[in-house]
Amino acid sequence: MLKTIKKFFEFAASRAGLMKLGLVTAIINAIFSALQILALAIVLKALVEHSVTFSTVWISLGVMSISVLGSIVMGYISRLAETKGAFLMCADHRINIGDRMKYMPMGFFNKNSLGQITTVVTSTMEDIQDIGPVVIERSLHGFIETGMIILFLIFYDWRIGLIAIVGIIVFSGINTAMQRKSRKISPRKLAAQTSLVSAVLEYVQGMSVVKAFNTAGNARRKIDEAISENEKMFVSLEFSFLPFLFLQMLILKLSSVVIIASSIVFYFSGMMELHRCLLMLIVAFMIYSKLEMAGLVSALMRVIDMSIDKVNDIYSSPLMDIDGQVINPENLNIEGKNVGFSYEEKKIIDNVSFSIPQGTTTAFVGPSGGGKTTLCNLIARFWDVDEGEITLGGVNLKDYTLDSLLANISLVFQNVYLFQDTIANNIKFGKPEATMEEIKEAAQKACCHDFIIKLPDGYDTIIGEGGATISGGEKQRISIARAILKDAPIIMFDEATANVDPENESELQSAIMELTRSKTIIMIAHRLKTVRHADQIMVLEDGKIIQQGNHDQLFNKGGLYRDFINIREESLGWRIEG
Repeated sequence: MLKTIKKFFEFAASRAGLMKLGLVTAIINAIFSALQILALAIVLKALVEHSVTFSTVWISLGVMSISVLGSIVMGYISRLAETKGAFLMCADHRINIGDRMKYMPMGFFNKNSLGQITTVVTSTMEDIQDIGPVVIERSLHGFIETGMIILFLIFYDWRIGLIAIVGIIVFSGINTAMQRKSRKISPRKLAAQTSLVSAVLEYVQGMSVVKAFNTAGNARRKIDEAISENEKMFVSLEFSFLPFLFLQMLILKLSSVVIIASSIVFYFSGMMELHRCLLMLIVAFMIYSKLEMAGLVSALMRVIDMSIDKVNDIYSSPLMDIDGQVINPENLNIEGKNVGFSYEEKKIIDNVSFSIPQGTTTAFVGPSGGGKTTLCNLIARFWDVDEGEITLGGVNLKDYTLDSLLANISLVFQNVYLFQDTIANNIKFGKPEATMEEIKEAAQKACCHDFIIKLPDGYDTIIGEGGATISGGEKQRISIARAILKDAPIIMFDEATANVDPENESELQSAIMELTRSKTIIMIAHRLKTVRHADQIMVLEDGKIIQQGNHDQLFNKGGLYRDFINIREESLGWRIEG
């Protein structure tokens, strides 16, 4: 238990001060609570000796008042500090995890499902936030207050104090056994939570497929199974702890009975005064009250321990930005030298070398799975290369901080993600300080101004999460407006016009060509009209560049590129249109 409490305080980091304040005030609270026994001792001694006076009454009343008021104030401060500390601590960690994810390799998100990550920042963090303070407070307060009362008992009558200590020792032994049991069961609880969150997310995200194939019953089965597993796990968790909880309560109650019996025996044998005996009888009902509450919640201590470990697993994941420096490249030439990259055991990029001069347009074409998107991701440093190197301005990408590298690159993805916010805020995501005039200018260049002003609130229209309330073509144009506004010197397109309506495509192509005239362009393209004017075309197949040149050179040379042009439709997993 002490190890978990120490881990909890370490996890609190900058909020540890609040948690320590809660601990210190808890100790003071326990002292104030123990003063009740002193007040009782004064009253009982006076009653037995028939020496009750106004002075006795006022002294006992004063001690009791100090005890009650002190307990109220210190208890309030303690609980407030611990609860506030826990909420702020978890808020800090959620923000830190969000910031840290920006500098993690994309492979982290492949290995860790959305459900797992979501579970950590939601239910796992909520366990720490909501259960943690309760467990820590009741466990610490229970042992501290019981310890204070026992110290008083040892001072007042060492024999009763020793009996109380034996009761705590036996209680602690049973509690330790329960902690071992919790250590075995807690991983099942966390796994069941992750499984449930993953199942719900998968069901919601795949709702269009469920509706299209009318398979709601089959799709929901996974959620039902996850819910059932959670139910079984929680019931099993409670039942597995019942024997230990029963034994804990039995030991504490038996210890209280032994204290009562011993006090009576000591009194009748002349070994204890009457007022002391009466006090021991009352204390026997008070001594373990808080410890009983500590025993009830201590089974959750292991859950807190493992929850903290799950959060720390994210912090232990490698970062891509550890040794980077803020660099302003002298030029925008991009070069790859013997680049190799594998995802797990599969080779995706195999010994590729290339050169993309500043101010030129380069198109990556080839069959699906050839490595086009992966190569773009390596240039943007979403992953780090396994072999060779990629340089920008003659400097290895690994020598840049991610922020300073990506300041030079704008990306337009084929699968666009928009945030649940206003259209204006989604556009200026690439330039937060942009004015409304700049936002509208970028939207006009991206051919999305006209449809935006027809919306109920224009640029202040809030779109659904992921852009769910607008069409695919409209999302694509907003993402292009975002890239236009950022105005980075390098622009990467992943088939940027794939989802654009035919009537808008010619205008958008003109706007893109005008925008990118003096920039370095890298594009993944499947259609002839997209790549015809590129300065160089790289044909990728099986992770290798098998052809390189402009359109005329590659067409006249023959091979895979000209085959694609001639076939014009499906071939080797992709299609190109004339």
